Amino acid sequence: MNNLTYRAYQVSAPKQEAELVTLTESDLPEGDLTVRVRHSSLNYKDGLAMTGKPGVVRTFPLTCGIDLAGTVVDAGGGFANGDEVVLTGANLSETRPGGYSGYQRIEAESVLKAPVRLGTWGAMAVGTAGLTAMLCILRLRGAGIDPGSGPVLVTGATGGVGSFAVGALSRLGYEVHASTGKDTEEPYLKNLGATEVIPRESLAAETPALGKQRWIGCIDSVGGATLANVLSQIKYSGAVASCGLAGGLKLPTTVMPFILRNVSLLGVDSVNASPELRREAWAELDDLFAVDDLRAVAIDAGWEQLPKLSHKILTGSIRGRVVVDITGMAN
Repeated sequence: MNNLTYRAYQVSAPKQEAELVTLTESDLPEGDLTVRVRHSSLNYKDGLAMTGKPGVVRTFPLTCGIDLAGTVVDAGGGFANGDEVVLTGANLSETRPGGYSGYQRIEAESVLKAPVRLGTWGAMAVGTAGLTAMLCILRLRGAGIDPGSGPVLVTGATGGVGSFAVGALSRLGYEVHASTGKDTEEPYLKNLGATEVIPRESLAAETPALGKQRWIGCIDSVGGATLANVLSQIKYSGAVASCGLAGGLKLPTTVMPFILRNVSLLGVDSVNASPELRREAWAELDDLFAVDDLRAVAIDAGWEQLPKLSHKILTGSIRGRVVVDITGMAN
């Protein structure tokens, strides 16, 4: 690996957009193994980081990209050269250099071998969004929400987390209701497995402390008034898995759903999920989906498109998942 050079999207200072830079092996961080990155993905957090918005990147300069998948070229930590591996979250693009880079050196403790059926492309079609969706399903399942329990709502259903949540819940036998603000996306959501599509506006109005009981569970990536509205309509002993804040970080609700209907609000974080929990989630995802299945929710993009796509994802104008081909960033 002597004289190694590669390109990366790097944020050099707060409130600055990422720039394409050329780096060398000496710029790689400390870690157990070096990976030639093959694929990454585009998530809402990536859009924030790439466009210089606050809340993601916490040390500078830093390479963006919260997901990566590729091939080990300098082994360590129990891996061998040639192993295909995947890493999501684990503070990539927050305090550690991330996946928008031709090469990356990473810590082995959070790395997993790429799923057998999905491979590196499929792993990034799933990415943080799909992993988060499955972690939400595991939380709901742990709270006793089974396929026969009743309908489960997915908010932000055309986004990355939402699309995977709808598809995975349906494949697992749940009755899925999907909320979206895009009337034209009803065929897409029903093709993924939703039996009912709920207009986003119906969940955005000021909510009563308790509304009609409609859903036994919910996977919510929106937060804000939408989450408050959903909580008021969860059935007795139901649960909501909360994993996002696209609609706002404040929660204008009351304690009534919790103390009168025994409702649980479950927080879900994928960044620091344990290796054991990651393995469980990835195993379920690898069983549920094949690469051909993911073509319905994922599009391909070249690394050159990342700046433009990063702005688009923040406006909600990207449906499903974006898999980014990183191979051309390595010399």
